[in-house]
Amino acid sequence: MSPFWSYLWPALAIGLLVGAVAGTVAFRREGRRIIALAVGLLVSLGLAMAWHGPIGAASRFSSIVERSARTTLDDLEMTKIQAHLHHAPLTRHLILSGPADDFQTSELARIMSQLPGVSRAQWAATPAGLPLILEGAGVAALGFLIGSLLAYFYELRRRYNSQWNW
Repeated sequence: MSPFWSYLWPALAIGLLVGAVAGTVAFRREGRRIIALAVGLLVSLGLAMAWHGPIGAASRFSSIVERSARTTLDDLEMTKIQAHLHHAPLTRHLILSGPADDFQTSELARIMSQLPGVSRAQWAATPAGLPLILEGAGVAALGFLIGSLLAYFYELRRRYNSQWNW
C-alpha cells in the first residue's frame, strides 16, 4: 500500500477538480479573480481535510500500515515487539517498542522504514515530522495550482480562438 495511491491521490484529484472550476470562473471575470481563486483554494483545502478526518482516510491509512508492520514482525518471529504510527498528530513515523537487543533494534528500524507508507521507523517516541493532514493539504494545494493553470491555458486558447470570425 503506497501513501500516494491510498491517501494522497484523492487529495490531488480534489485539488485538480476544484482548481479547474475555480480557475474557469476566475479567468472569465476580471474583477473577482482573486476572490474566486482564494475561495477555490479554501474549498480545496477544506475538502482535503474532510478527506483526512470525517471521511476516514487517515484511520484507514493508519490501520493498513500498522497491519503491514504487524505482519512483517510476525514473519520475523518478533511477536513481543509492537509497532504503531505516531499519533497526535498522525504522521508516517513508525514507533517501535518491546524487548530487543542492539542488533535487533537497528535492523528492525531499517526493515520497518522500508515498509510502504512509512517515512521513518524509530524506537523512541520523539517528536515526529510533518503531520499527514499537512501532507494531504499540501498535495491538494498543488493539485489546485495545476488545475487553475490548466484553466488559465484553456481560457487563453478560448480568447485566442474568439478573434476569428469566419
